[in-house]
Amino acid sequence: MLSQLKKPIAYLKGVGPKRAEKYEKLGIRTVYDLLCFFPRDYLDLTSPVEISAAMPNEQALIKAKVFKKLPPARIKKGLTIFKAAVTDGSDDMTITIYNSEYAFNGLAVGGEYLFLGKVTGSIIRKEMGSPLIFNAASDDRIQPVYHLTEGLTQQALRSHVRQALGYLDSMIYEPLPEEIRKREGLCSLVYAFENIHYPKDVYSMQQAKKRLVFDELLTLMISMLMLKSRSRELGGYRITDTDVEEFFKALPFEPTGCQQRAVRECLADMKGETPMNRLLQGDVGSGKTAVAAALAYAAAKNGFQTALMAPTEILSVQHYETMRRFLEPLGVKVSLLTGSMTPKQKEDIKKELAEGLCSVAVGTHALVQKTTQFRELALVITDEQHRFGVEQRAALAQKGKNPHKLVMSATPIPRTLALMIYGDLDISVLDELPKGRQPVETYAVTGKLRPRVYNYIRQHLDEGRQGYIVCAMIEEGENELQSAKAYAETLSKGEFKNYRVGLLHGKLPAAQKEAVMADFCAHKLDLLVSTTVIEVGVDVPNAAIMVIENADRFGLSQLHQLRGRVGRGEFKSSCVLITDNVKEDTVKRLKILSKTNDGFKISEEDLKLRGPGDFFGSRQHGLPELKIASMSEDMAVMQRAGAAARAILERDPKLEEPAHRQLRDLAHDMIHSIED
Repeated sequence: MLSQLKKPIAYLKGVGPKRAEKYEKLGIRTVYDLLCFFPRDYLDLTSPVEISAAMPNEQALIKAKVFKKLPPARIKKGLTIFKAAVTDGSDDMTITIYNSEYAFNGLAVGGEYLFLGKVTGSIIRKEMGSPLIFNAASDDRIQPVYHLTEGLTQQALRSHVRQALGYLDSMIYEPLPEEIRKREGLCSLVYAFENIHYPKDVYSMQQAKKRLVFDELLTLMISMLMLKSRSRELGGYRITDTDVEEFFKALPFEPTGCQQRAVRECLADMKGETPMNRLLQGDVGSGKTAVAAALAYAAAKNGFQTALMAPTEILSVQHYETMRRFLEPLGVKVSLLTGSMTPKQKEDIKKELAEGLCSVAVGTHALVQKTTQFRELALVITDEQHRFGVEQRAALAQKGKNPHKLVMSATPIPRTLALMIYGDLDISVLDELPKGRQPVETYAVTGKLRPRVYNYIRQHLDEGRQGYIVCAMIEEGENELQSAKAYAETLSKGEFKNYRVGLLHGKLPAAQKEAVMADFCAHKLDLLVSTTVIEVGVDVPNAAIMVIENADRFGLSQLHQLRGRVGRGEFKSSCVLITDNVKEDTVKRLKILSKTNDGFKISEEDLKLRGPGDFFGSRQHGLPELKIASMSEDMAVMQRAGAAARAILERDPKLEEPAHRQLRDLAHDMIHSIED
């Protein structure tokens, strides 16, 4: 049924091979792609004004007849001006067209048109230069406006979309099962396509969008669930001995109930015939690494290896130290593999991994290099997965034979969004903090209070604590942002000259970063001026105060991540947000952070305020780009679409029933876009 719509775009009249290349730049290859290339805006041609009422230097829509066409005037080489006189009975107006004989010839004397443009001249003699021109007899009074690329015009695109819509007239195309369509109160898909491109009125456009949003989210959820079931069909490494009581007893703290629950959920997966594919979500400091260590312990007991990949060297070292502390007393060997190691160090560790002499490897992207081989890699753990490209994650998994996969994220993702991004994963949540963790008191102030803030920092340092000051940039540059380098120097010579001040930023060589962090951990530094490089992974229990400059420049989730670096010990901790931006939305955002330490609540608000595009800052999480649905605005629709997707697949797992075949084609297309 989709074969007609799957024809290459070049088949449309007026397209051809050259224009097809232009369409390719917009991601449009087929007739169906063009139908799914939705307008970015609309021109409303429903309310023309009389010429006599049109105000000079303002945009106006005029409905008028051409009563005279003047001879072309060639002003200079390459510039020809065409003029026509029009009237609507209330007054006359001159239309000027520059360098377009085609548009001028399209105007017929006696013909009635709609002219949209800026009115110039005077009250007595009105003109309109380079207007958009539409046939007044057309029923299309709401005209689509599309994103363009060089070589394509709105007029051409509208014409080609019109043709594409004609393909729908000759076929019954309805991928949505009738009972779902009725339950959701959705229009037909043909109606939706027609009225998203050429809506009869605003209501028709809204109905069209409602249907297309539901379809897109349903297809996405079905795709994710099919990916999940497909991974379930693959054989994995079965963990037969799942007793980790010895591990829990050896921990230097009492594990939380949710940590124990997460370990049980993961081990139940690893015990099964199909590989685990699970997301472990936990707020800052909720103890994800202890869960990962418990699973690595179970894998080692069964004779298998584990790889833990982190996005930065600092975080890798942190994980390595933690895993080694938990596992080596139990006889499990842990190694670190990072890009900054010497060739000899790398060679030795890779040899141990290949021969199975090392049970746990922690590292950065060095783990996925071709020269890194494992003997029996049964468990792959990635931390802060959205920071890795799809290819890096796949490359690590290919080091074993369909290993178990655990994704850890300290970025609390709203559950609904997590289902979309990680819909092919089961989800475990760590929703309680370990005993002794203190909530971080958070205050938002303006720069006027900076002297008091400095005094507050000194109070903490004088009590033997340590602190952070976080800046948004590392070099002299745009706007009013503080340079971390200059700032650290100013503080060390001024307000904090009697204290040991360090500097940490992303452009420092890895060895230097580690040296600075080692000094801070060992309390050889009192105050660390840093960029967001300390956002994840740095664990200094003695740090009890953080100040974040230009706090309005960060998202809420990132601010929450940053303040999670303090409050990790027994001391009462504080975070001060400094901003001179007192706009209403900034104040509202920072108040949210001051009121709650719940990362999941904060992430929900962050998603509402910033949208999913900014939530991660990139599309590296492997989610296909949505054409019409919005993760932040259409959460309720997504939940209903998810429920419908699960119901459909429970009844027909491979979508083989006639009523589901068109849906299957759409899902397969989306799966290809996810995997590409």
